[in-house]
Amino acid sequence: MTTIGIALNKDKPSAFDVAIELIHLLEDKKANVYIDDTVASEIGRSDLALPIADFHKFVDILFVLGGDGTLLGFAREISHYSIPILGINLGHLGFLSEAEPADLPNAIDKILNGHYYVEHRMMLETEVIRNGEVIYPSIALNDIGIAKGSFNRMIKCAVYSDDLYVGTFNGDGVIVSTPTGSTAYSLSAGGPIVVPYISVILLTPVAPHSLTARPFVFPADEEIHIIVESTHKDIGLTIDGQLGYPLEAKDKIVIRRSANITSLIKWEERSFFEVIRKKLHGEEGDS
Repeated sequence: MTTIGIALNKDKPSAFDVAIELIHLLEDKKANVYIDDTVASEIGRSDLALPIADFHKFVDILFVLGGDGTLLGFAREISHYSIPILGINLGHLGFLSEAEPADLPNAIDKILNGHYYVEHRMMLETEVIRNGEVIYPSIALNDIGIAKGSFNRMIKCAVYSDDLYVGTFNGDGVIVSTPTGSTAYSLSAGGPIVVPYISVILLTPVAPHSLTARPFVFPADEEIHIIVESTHKDIGLTIDGQLGYPLEAKDKIVIRRSANITSLIKWEERSFFEVIRKKLHGEEGDS
């Protein structure tokens, strides 16, 4: 019998109601259910409480209730275990989500009957190296950004691929992203849309002070090194737009493909291009 874990964004007003409905539907189908112990008592189901850190011991599939940001956070948290994730969209775009609250019974039937497939999305790992010492490691599903503060002067980012000099970018910073992240911050900075089932690393300059600066696409097995050059101190590293770490001039940021992946549940009838059309262009049907 399939065991379902439920995690949610407590800041979403409807999240608790959707979680309660999910639990009732799953229990009616005789499925085993656990819920994040930080919220289980708030919906009166302490009997189902389980810490997220222990989900990998019991849970076959994780339901994440929230928007894309919620899913990104939990994807990083369980990235060592590759538990398949079904995103249930309580946000706006819901680009990474596959189900909607209005269609929960159908979604549960598909999951319990195995009518879905799993996309394995590559992740990135990064290290901030200062004076030869790794001072901050992290992992990302979407992107790793290096940026200046809101009102400061531009920064220089010298970029290397496997120690081969690529170029120096002057501007607001650079974004290094996965194909999954190509439809996020990188896209708004002028980067290309990349289908999620190929493995590449994207580098997109942010507001470059040059008309010739363009995005790069690197093979996924290459390691990206970025040296930060700046005379001011308001510089930071961002992970999936959610985690931050302050940088200093001469810091070296190493970015490579992670051995961990994120496994996203998808319905077989929906293609990536259909999602692009509906989510980004607002189209309702095929053209």
